[in-house]
Amino acid sequence: MSRITWDDLGKRFYEVGIDRGVLYPPSGDGVPWNGLTSVRVHPSGGDQKGYYLDGIKYLNVPSPEEYEATITAFTYPDEFGVCDGTTRVHSGLFVTQQQRKPFGFSYRTRIGNELDSNYGYKIHIVYNALAAPSNKDFSTLGGSVSLADFSWDITTKPAAMTGVKRSAHIEIDTRSANPAAISDVEDILYGTEAQAASLPTLAQLVDIFEAYAILSVIDNGDGTFTVTGPDDAITFPTADTFEITWPSAVPIDADTFTLSSL
Repeated sequence: MSRITWDDLGKRFYEVGIDRGVLYPPSGDGVPWNGLTSVRVHPSGGDQKGYYLDGIKYLNVPSPEEYEATITAFTYPDEFGVCDGTTRVHSGLFVTQQQRKPFGFSYRTRIGNELDSNYGYKIHIVYNALAAPSNKDFSTLGGSVSLADFSWDITTKPAAMTGVKRSAHIEIDTRSANPAAISDVEDILYGTEAQAASLPTLAQLVDIFEAYAILSVIDNGDGTFTVTGPDDAITFPTADTFEITWPSAVPIDADTFTLSSL
């Protein structure tokens, strides 16, 4: 244990920017969302309700929290039309005010610190989003041109998830995630030469991360062993000793333990 210190070098992190927007329409492959300028998250719910007995608060219960946001963009993919209530009748002929269809989308925010403005990034994945009707302002051309931007307020329906409460929003932080897991996730989100971009389920994400969260012990044959695994699985109490803190490591006594295998 050590005393808390503040403002250590390289620990002043900040989050900024947005890029790599992708739309996952209700049918078809994921497509790039060019022109995406902002996603302003404003969740609803989560208010606390207190219960009192004999004038003393004995219970504080939060209401369910829902992911809501406002998407702003200079333009949007053609595939977003059905999500915005626009139906194609014939080539070049569209009818608005139709039933809006749910969609998924993902985007990326940058993480920096005082040493590196490109230290890492977070991938945000949103499920079951539904866009509300929005205002569209168009003005006459004048001496200067201002781009018309579009915005949509969205609500979401949380997706079922095993082991955690339902949620419509997933964050993946490259600062702590296995780089190989990030690569596999991005292959799904953004596509490859062999497969189209698609929206992964939480079960797929869990399987990917678990595949790289494996503790490996190799007998070198000379009385020594090489142990590899996630950073949170192996700690070093002293310079000459290490400790395995992993669910599959079962202590037998002070000096020995058993590792379960796949």
